[in-house]
Amino acid sequence: MKYILKPLQEPFSELASAIFAKYPKGKDGYIIQLFRVFANSDRFLKGKGVVGLLDKESPLSIREREIVILRVTANLNCEYEWGVHVSAFSKAAELDDKQIAATRLSAPVVDCWTKRDQLLLKSVDDLCSNAQIQLPHYDTFQNTWNLEQQLEIFALCGNYHTVSFIANTTRLDPEDTSAKFPSN
Repeated sequence: MKYILKPLQEPFSELASAIFAKYPKGKDGYIIQLFRVFANSDRFLKGKGVVGLLDKESPLSIREREIVILRVTANLNCEYEWGVHVSAFSKAAELDDKQIAATRLSAPVVDCWTKRDQLLLKSVDDLCSNAQIQLPHYDTFQNTWNLEQQLEIFALCGNYHTVSFIANTTRLDPEDTSAKFPSN
């Protein structure tokens, strides 16, 4: 038997319908494709496979959370998830057009970022390429974010690796409302 991982279509199972009732939706109750891919697994659908880190209880500001997510998804060439987050959260995160483009196109040290933002971007780049934050700026990282925030940054990087693997491998088309990667 061949298993093809793709977004489920309606009608959804009773469990999926009940859980999707709690998910964010687009116009006319639209459930984005990624969530419908998760519905192939009850575990993922219930939030057990990818930890829910987009809640108000996060120890990170929405700005820092979104910088991490945008940088991870840009590093992994996941236009689908990058675009969803740009469209859904960049305004609330107070990211301007230059900063949004820089998450995809620029080195961490450019003039549109604060020193703190630059350290966060460099840390994310290290985690994505080396699975650890490199010395000597690891000391600065530890002095900048408390332990709870550090763990949240690591978890976000891990989660959005998983999300990117799924979105890229299933070749999800961008959502109609999603941003596209900037051109060089």
